[in-house]
Amino acid sequence: MPGRQLIMSFPVTATSHALPDYRARGGYDALAKTLGQMKPQDVVKEVTASGLQGRGGAAFAVGRKWQVVQYDDGQPHYLIANADEGEPGTFKDRWILENNPHVLLESMLIASYALNVRNCFVYIRGEFDLPYRRLADAVEEAYAAGLFGRNILGSDFSCDIVVYRGAGAYVAGEASGLISSLEGKKGYPRNRPPRLTVRGLYQRPTVVNNVESLSNIAWIISNGADAFKAVGTPKSPGTRLFSVSGHINRPGVYEVELGYPWMKFLDEDCGGVPQGRAIKCVVPGGVSSKVLTGADIANLKLSHEDLWDAGSTLGSGGMIVIAEGTCMVALLQVLMRFYHHESCGQCTPCRHGTGWLHRILDRIVAGDGRADDIERLYYISKFNDGTTICGLGDAAGYACSGILDKFRDEFEYCIEHKRSKFGGNLECLRSS
Repeated sequence: MPGRQLIMSFPVTATSHALPDYRARGGYDALAKTLGQMKPQDVVKEVTASGLQGRGGAAFAVGRKWQVVQYDDGQPHYLIANADEGEPGTFKDRWILENNPHVLLESMLIASYALNVRNCFVYIRGEFDLPYRRLADAVEEAYAAGLFGRNILGSDFSCDIVVYRGAGAYVAGEASGLISSLEGKKGYPRNRPPRLTVRGLYQRPTVVNNVESLSNIAWIISNGADAFKAVGTPKSPGTRLFSVSGHINRPGVYEVELGYPWMKFLDEDCGGVPQGRAIKCVVPGGVSSKVLTGADIANLKLSHEDLWDAGSTLGSGGMIVIAEGTCMVALLQVLMRFYHHESCGQCTPCRHGTGWLHRILDRIVAGDGRADDIERLYYISKFNDGTTICGLGDAAGYACSGILDKFRDEFEYCIEHKRSKFGGNLECLRSS
């Protein structure tokens, strides 16, 4: 395996998701330590000192987000685990929910204690059947064992949890859109400020963290911030879960110590590309992150700093491998169709911009591309950047401009010759 394992460090069996197995691995010892030996501010300090970065996309420091919440402000506080894993190519949070749900619950209890939360929530994608059932069973086990409810482990701390199933909109994965959905409204993202840590769920201070982000908390409390920082790199401490798919021999979820060589990971741990084909490009962190070519990643390590230097991000950890011979025009058409479909329509630049990106790509694929279409795609992508409430419009623009930057020649060929550079006409690529 690629480096040290923190979340996936146990063999998956038919019962490894259940409470007895989790406790046999030391589960809920971190909670006992927290309630018996630590003050809430001690927990926040430890998480901050660990350097844990969010594992959902933006890589914002978890401890810094927690520090904004004023513990004794006289208001109810809320914690939400974002399990609405809708970024294409990403399925690592689903692995946690299916195979290690108690690590999330224990970590949420620790976080709730630190943030003065008495009611926490898991917002889970409605299409997740097995993950939901595993999580619901884990919640029932935890309540039966006195790990949720009143006076947990004989302490003065009480906390309840609600598991809420969303309806599957992509924008509901954005924190404020998620909160709107949780409140029973349309899952529309909200303008900020105020920040959610000031005015979130029910207009009260709310912390929203990704499932993987939260799942690291129990390990950090058990082993200490210094032990966590000893894993990974100074700027990217810890591990990351990557969902690997596409043209790869061994797709799946892998826990990778940050700083691990990228090509070693793909070639040795993931088995390389089928039929020995070369890597054309890789989507590193979900389709919202900019693609990098095989040459780009040849000497890169899997760390935030390496990806930032290369002009992309680790994002959500959804790593899609694309082999030579793949038509990037067809790929971009599929991506723009997705973003157009998932736009909530609230913001004019996103509503119209994603539509135009999709329609222009459809036109190119139909053999009716125009000489100025490429520059028009660039213009719309740039216009979407920073002009919308949430990041969907930005993400569509990044995906589009990122592919154009690397593979402009394929689009020029399609427009000029009215067929794919990889043979045949474009009829097979039509979105209809």
